[in-house]
Amino acid sequence: MVNAGEALFRPVRTGNAFEETVERLLQAIRLGVVGAGERLPSERELAERLGVSRVTLREAIRALSDAGYVESRRGRYGGTFVNDSLPAPPEPGGKVDAVSLEDALSLRYVLETGAAEMAAARSLSPADRQHLTGTLAEAAHADLDDYRRKDSRLHLAIAEVTASGSLTTAMADARTRVNQLLDRIPLLPPNLEHSNAQHEAIVDAILAGDAPAARLAMAEHIEGTASLLRAFLS
Repeated sequence: MVNAGEALFRPVRTGNAFEETVERLLQAIRLGVVGAGERLPSERELAERLGVSRVTLREAIRALSDAGYVESRRGRYGGTFVNDSLPAPPEPGGKVDAVSLEDALSLRYVLETGAAEMAAARSLSPADRQHLTGTLAEAAHADLDDYRRKDSRLHLAIAEVTASGSLTTAMADARTRVNQLLDRIPLLPPNLEHSNAQHEAIVDAILAGDAPAARLAMAEHIEGTASLLRAFLS
């Protein structure tokens, strides 16, 4: 028999360690593996089982604490405890339909990884390059309340430099759907820092003309966002 806790607290992939740690902890809470008022395994044990650093684990726990799912207590009997009352769903009527969520995420994955690969395979003009570096800088320096818009602008810029109007239109539609989902989950500063680093890796690969690296970097980036959306909404 497979223990549910062991199944959930298995090693995460290193590319999106923070996001997947949040996802695993939320799954454990929402599935009742760690019930209301109960204490999560110790920080040392969780870090070892998830295969993440204690810094990453603390960031994930802090994010869940800020979102209202857990609280940390000090002292001999301290630790991280699941709150007795969990946050209500972001909208009346329950969570996002799983089929609709996966449909939106699948479409985004195909379009955006393809766009990154295609952009890197093209001979970019100086204007194209400036467009990418400019929107990258804007996203990196965006305020929290403006981050979604600047983030979207960068992703659309990647589609734009492919010179495919149809692809850009399709990505704009797909991004609108994804943003409607993103607006229902909290902005997590560690995730934004991680996203900015991934953005830089994507743009660097495109500018270097390395299509496989661009596709891989974009895939990793999108999978991190997908982990958070599944954790909070499914």
